Amino acid sequence: MPARDEARERPDPTTLMAFLALATIAGGNAVAIRYTSCETCELDPFWGAATRFLLASVIFVVIARAFRAEMPRGRALLGAVLYGALQFGTGFGLVYWGLVHAPAGLGQMLLACVPLLTLVLALAQRQERFRIDRLVGAVLAIAGIAAVFNSGVDAGVPVTSMLAIVAGAVCWAEALIVVKGFPPVHPAAMNAIAMGMGAVILMALTVIFDESYVIPEDGTTWWAQAYLVVAGSVGVFWLYVFVLRGWTASAASYQMVLIPLVTVVLAARLQDERITGVFATGSILVLVGVYFGALRRPSAHVRPSEVQ
Repeated sequence: MPARDEARERPDPTTLMAFLALATIAGGNAVAIRYTSCETCELDPFWGAATRFLLASVIFVVIARAFRAEMPRGRALLGAVLYGALQFGTGFGLVYWGLVHAPAGLGQMLLACVPLLTLVLALAQRQERFRIDRLVGAVLAIAGIAAVFNSGVDAGVPVTSMLAIVAGAVCWAEALIVVKGFPPVHPAAMNAIAMGMGAVILMALTVIFDESYVIPEDGTTWWAQAYLVVAGSVGVFWLYVFVLRGWTASAASYQMVLIPLVTVVLAARLQDERITGVFATGSILVLVGVYFGALRRPSAHVRPSEVQ
């Protein structure tokens, strides 16, 4: 129903708070991944990702049982499996591989193209309706990201690493569409199945790429992986599905243009990554894009009688 769709574009306070918390917590993920799976770190990328999501999946199973959440069946189960394959198996696999050589701040800025990709996919699959302000917001955000991409090339970051991260963003965008196109599932049950599916795919990639199954010895690696499992997976993706249930897919995806701001600050402080003028300019464009694409209310007003 169009009236309902328009109403859901205006988030309630709880959804908005979850959106901001999600962006803040997730801002540390790329930094933590670099601590575990960069070129000089202990864990190979797919092995690090596989163990992260396997442990997080087990935690979500426990949470689902505590909340007496029913595991999905039929079409709902298919949606959870597809979501896991796209989001965690393929998407995060590409992102982890790209972050081996790409700095955390740069990688997270590239992932901010998810809103534009989500909008295009949602329109192509007729899940959402076109709005000019969303397009303007996405274009502004991508203009900022383009500047950051060029700065990465100038800094000697391999183009293949950056392209892998962008490909991961495509998978994440389609995962958003998948979630909205299938019957709703309790967040704990959804993530238990999806992360388990992602772990299976990632484990297969460890075999294909002949990775080492290493148990880390360095305390920093343990702390970073613990953050990724508990806060960066369980916390973030509980909020992720919660926000999706209360907001449209393309609007919810704008978390991806707020997260880099947190990531770059943390990376500069913890990993000595430089904050350049290019990043500052791109950040302004990103924030303006967030406003037009996700936070600005539609000009058309919905009458109370129209909302069913």
